[in-house]
Amino acid sequence: MFEAIENPYLVPFDSSFHYPEAKTSPTPDAPDKKECKKRLKKYIGRIDKFQRVLYAHNKYALLLIFQAIDAAGKDSTIRAVMSGVNPTGCQTFSFKQPTPEELDHDFLWRTSKRLPERGRIGIFNRSYYEEVLVVRVHPEYLQGQNLPYPIDLNRIWQERYEAIVAHEQYQARNGLMILKFWLNVSKEEQRRRFLSRLDNPHKNWKFSERDIKERGFWDHYMHAFEDALNATSRPWAPWYAIPADNKPYMRMSVAKIIVKSLKSLNLEYPKVGPEDMEKFNNLCMSIE
Repeated sequence: MFEAIENPYLVPFDSSFHYPEAKTSPTPDAPDKKECKKRLKKYIGRIDKFQRVLYAHNKYALLLIFQAIDAAGKDSTIRAVMSGVNPTGCQTFSFKQPTPEELDHDFLWRTSKRLPERGRIGIFNRSYYEEVLVVRVHPEYLQGQNLPYPIDLNRIWQERYEAIVAHEQYQARNGLMILKFWLNVSKEEQRRRFLSRLDNPHKNWKFSERDIKERGFWDHYMHAFEDALNATSRPWAPWYAIPADNKPYMRMSVAKIIVKSLKSLNLEYPKVGPEDMEKFNNLCMSIE
């Protein structure tokens, strides 16, 4: 199976991740805004090239999962990092409140049917991890999930972590490379971005009262993220806790991880054998 590439933001596999120690801003020696944009452009070009080979090779697929608190920059990061990829080679899904049909299935069902086929890149803006993040912060949501057994809040999250790990391992064994990004924005930067949505008429639509209400559960969300990342970061489906206060740096960091991960697959275009090549040449010679 796949092995996670080394990176300063890789969440360890030994459950030692501690969210207060996770950086929300780049280190002082990090590239400046101009350099980050320059590198991002280079990485976007390489992702496009890798995607073409991925499609032709047709044995692997890539799934990018983005999770974060509100205003961390999931939408803009997806838009920026994937801006140079052929739209026919990737597919993006955003998962919001489950529908009645989705609630009548297990919690992995609605995302399982959206997994990318071989040769393609799939992008999940939120995912099945909502079931151990939002639902953990608001366990009252479990009442609407029609679960067949009594709800035990002391066990259900661990059971769901185990289901997620098994699900991701199964997918990895079948050729799906899974990269998971937690965009780690600080509480103060979230506040600033909320206020900017009110100041900018073009961003007013992004603001909602629910955002402010959910901000009141900040500590609960951080504990939920910490537990989820510790329980589910594995070599075949790693989590990366990306500093999100600086958007150019965040986007560049995500793109760099994608490039290095795709490179590790050692993909090549399919080679045509001598017999087929001779057949193709004869066909070309027969074209009038």
